[in-house]
Amino acid sequence: MNEFLSQEKSIYLQIAEMLENDILRDVLLEEERVPSTNELAKLYAINPATAAKGINLLVDTGVLYKKRGIGMFVASGAKKAIRSRRRDGFFTSCLSSVLEEAKRLNISRSELISMIDSNYERGTKEV
Repeated sequence: MNEFLSQEKSIYLQIAEMLENDILRDVLLEEERVPSTNELAKLYAINPATAAKGINLLVDTGVLYKKRGIGMFVASGAKKAIRSRRRDGFFTSCLSSVLEEAKRLNISRSELISMIDSNYERGTKEV
């Protein structure tokens, strides 16, 4: 967890997203202990209740689970579940606006695919 908190969205949502990102990048593995609310609070200089809210969000979705007296752990199948949920939301949150803008700019389907192909490997935001 080496990311920085921003003002763009609620801190607890950012904490949950950072933990999910660490799971997707294999920084946190399934059945591995995640940082405690106090550890997260200290790391990001936030209220432990805010960190707990982010962790509880992941507990509610089945990404994390609690081992009483030990801490929170990444659930088995968490990586697959996160990837599946994010894929489902990808079109709505990202691609639909790209397609709408491409149509407004009269960018053809083949031009758009060419732009994607030429930039995909670089992972760049430039076109």
